[in-house]
Amino acid sequence: MSERDDATDNRQPEMVNIASLDVYSLLSLFVGLLAEKVWQTMGLRTKPGTDKVETDFDQARVAIDAVDFFVEKLKPRLPDDEKRRLEGLVADLKLNYVRLTKT
Repeated sequence: MSERDDATDNRQPEMVNIASLDVYSLLSLFVGLLAEKVWQTMGLRTKPGTDKVETDFDQARVAIDAVDFFVEKLKPRLPDDEKRRLEGLVADLKLNYVRLTKT
């Protein structure tokens, strides 16, 4: 490995000032954050910083509804492949919610 490769591997993540983002970029960020929170609140991922798996299906439902709403607002501005990816994400979240909450 060369010195250049070492320098590339040790780069720190770039910090972004979220106040400088436009509304559509913020919505995209929120979709990612909320989707991750849904997986956690459905008990399918551990809570960050712990080894705990916790469920809160009320929070999961609210977050799924918000993700779905944000995706619908973003879709007119997205390329087709990104639309399909986000539609698939919403479908996965909803299907897992139904699977985990059916009695």
